Amino acid sequence: MLLGLVGIVIPGLPTTIFMILAAACFFRSSTKMYQWVINHPLFGASVLRFRSGEGMPLKAKYTAIIIMWFFISMSIFVFLYSHALWIKAIIIISGLIGTVFILKQPTFSKA
Repeated sequence: MLLGLVGIVIPGLPTTIFMILAAACFFRSSTKMYQWVINHPLFGASVLRFRSGEGMPLKAKYTAIIIMWFFISMSIFVFLYSHALWIKAIIIISGLIGTVFILKQPTFSKA
């Protein structure tokens, strides 16, 4: 988790993957935290659907991809404008991997 927090302020150091790994470890170690997440009125049902393999709603997929690419674009064209090309390439490749992962998830429909 510490690496994820440091990644917030240091350009080029990934934040999200370290926070996801920390959350996965934390959920496995804390039944109380897991119960809090799955019973949360805002995102509990979404987490349970995703964990059961039902996937994501179409609107959530679009929102996630749009927000992800907005921040990738901001990183490349604003915050890391004068940085090395290989750093930008890693960010773009990571974004493409994330996009493919999201698109491959089953689409949940309210039927």
